Amino acid sequence: MARSRGFTLVELMIVVAIIAILAAIAVPAYLRYGYRARRVDGQQLLLTIANAEERYYAVNNQYTTDPTKIGFSTTPAVSNNGYYSATITPASGSTSAQTYLATATPQSSQANDVCGPLSIDNTGAKLPSTSNTTLNSNGNCW
Repeated sequence: MARSRGFTLVELMIVVAIIAILAAIAVPAYLRYGYRARRVDGQQLLLTIANAEERYYAVNNQYTTDPTKIGFSTTPAVSNNGYYSATITPASGSTSAQTYLATATPQSSQANDVCGPLSIDNTGAKLPSTSNTTLNSNGNCW
């Protein structure tokens, strides 16, 4: 009797199962990496706003809530790659022009990021904080 060569159906199914398990682990990790990589766009936008606000404050002795006064062409300010748009408001409950809170809201494919909106205020406080363990599963928000 001649011996046949090739794979049996069982061997083939084992290989398919191993590939499925690896894909189930790799795909979510890749998606989380994409969110972390695009988050830098929002961080850069907020740091640019914070620097521009400080320059504006040095000249005018007050902060502004209008992004066009600090060098942005649109209101709300949009990040370089378009993953975040930022608004500037007086900080928590204040109506004074001596404080500001810049908040970058994720847009389009970044909208499902677990960190959600990022923010920075006139004291340099950044939210959400990096001590939140739920958010740290997807890297530090800041």
